[in-house]
Amino acid sequence: MSRPPTLTLPPCARAYRLDTERGSFAVLDARPEAAPIGTALLVPGFTGSKEDFLALLAPLAAAGFRAVAVDGRGQHESPGPRDELTYAQRELALDVLAQAQAVREPDSGPVHLLGHSLGGLITRAAVLLDAAPFRSLTVMSSGPAAIEASQQARVRMLIEALGTLDMESVWRAMRELDHPEAADAATPPEVGAFLHRRWLNTVPEQLIATGRQMLEEPDRVAELARTGLATHVVSGAVDYAWPVSWMDAMAERLSARRTVIEGAEHSPNAERPEKTAEALAGFWSGVG
Repeated sequence: MSRPPTLTLPPCARAYRLDTERGSFAVLDARPEAAPIGTALLVPGFTGSKEDFLALLAPLAAAGFRAVAVDGRGQHESPGPRDELTYAQRELALDVLAQAQAVREPDSGPVHLLGHSLGGLITRAAVLLDAAPFRSLTVMSSGPAAIEASQQARVRMLIEALGTLDMESVWRAMRELDHPEAADAATPPEVGAFLHRRWLNTVPEQLIATGRQMLEEPDRVAELARTGLATHVVSGAVDYAWPVSWMDAMAERLSARRTVIEGAEHSPNAERPEKTAEALAGFWSGVG
């Protein structure tokens, strides 16, 4: 679970609901002082939300990019139905395409797509449906196919619990597994309260459906390579969901730019935001 280092919205950003042809989505939208040289659409991961990108907003805006972080359907502040079928990967990919259309403005430059973790699988699916709206795809802390075996076991446990328990009971069980005393010591109280609130806001059927996607995702790297879209593979130096060596190999197969953020693990966007923003802005500037 990504933990944003801060919940403070920078002065360059505002929170609102983005209206699209597929519904309304909660977003954080940061803009530079001058006309942006590009727009980044930031898609969060499993159990995540738009707040996972909060620490990237100001440095990306300072680099000249508009950055729009979004809650997907059923995530935190974006509503979603209590129906697993509505969270099929194709449906979520179509949402991303609708969001890209909604954020595009005449003076906001090309759209660069970024997906973190599960968001990497969803954004890849969106590009495979239609790459035309995007100048580039950045896959952050996300691999070529299903997650690593030990993490699959954890996700299966979570799916089983979500099918039998209420969200508060599952939250308490997860905290017991993750040693709450250590987590409390490392997490500011306001961030801890936010993580709890976000969990309770998230639709359980969304978590069940997307959890299964991480267990069953096929290798679609060759399909992505055939799109010819400029790609960037970013990760921390350690990752337990998709090992770093898997992402190294995926980047080679894609002929993609590869960036490893030292000192970060699964969430470089939250753990080393300045270095991550520098790498993202450098890539986007290079592809136009």
